[in-house]
Amino acid sequence: MNGAGSVNELEKHTIKSSVLHTLDGRVKLVILLAIIVYAVYTTDLIVLAIMEIYLIAMILVSHLSFKESFKRVLFILPFGGIIALFQPFIMAGTVIYTGPLGIHITYQGLMFGVLLMSRLVVSLTSIVILSSLSPMQEVVNSFRRLGMPREFAMIFSLFIRYLFMFYDELHRILHAQKSRNFDIFNKKTSYMWRMKQLAYTITMMFLRSYEKGETVYFSMLSRGYSENSEIYTDNKKLASRDFFFIGITLSFIICLELMKYTMVI
Repeated sequence: MNGAGSVNELEKHTIKSSVLHTLDGRVKLVILLAIIVYAVYTTDLIVLAIMEIYLIAMILVSHLSFKESFKRVLFILPFGGIIALFQPFIMAGTVIYTGPLGIHITYQGLMFGVLLMSRLVVSLTSIVILSSLSPMQEVVNSFRRLGMPREFAMIFSLFIRYLFMFYDELHRILHAQKSRNFDIFNKKTSYMWRMKQLAYTITMMFLRSYEKGETVYFSMLSRGYSENSEIYTDNKKLASRDFFFIGITLSFIICLELMKYTMVI
């Protein structure tokens, strides 16, 4: 499996055709970042539920697989969701349940945990949509065109390239192990032996990635790369549909905020 194959596998949703796919990368980035910022700002669970419905509508308009998007959100959710799950047990407040070993669940902790989880779901859904609508390199170019410092943009761009290379190296190693009938979950072999093989795999993966990274870096130097190199970005102008979708999203956020103060929600 070559680099192009891994890119197509990881970014297969970005090549689809829909209204949102054709938007300028900067517009998609601004829209979804605005949603994430407002989700972190608001403390109203109803507002967060409406925002999630809005994001689900974006998934449907983009012709993305709802099932696939939901799986991707669930895959990332445990990395931050574990923090929300502990809030009912560690936050002081009105005790609503007392369990064994002196474990207490407080109302304030429970509500704060639900709030954190809701914010996390909205933010992760936005990230999944962005990654499904825009290739990673387009996201890098969009950040650069929005004013990201050149050094950060260069590091981000190299990180994306090395990420796919790292993925390719891991796939080659796993494929080689599979051809030799190695299975880390095979309980017929010694547990310590399997852990030793896993350690060898991790070490080999980092060594190969380091060697490949060094080769890529020297290739870049031979083609004129230096610390003063610039990332090429086109001067594409925003179309009317780009301003239209920015206006819809910002109007949606403003309406949610106004409805909070008018007691509609």
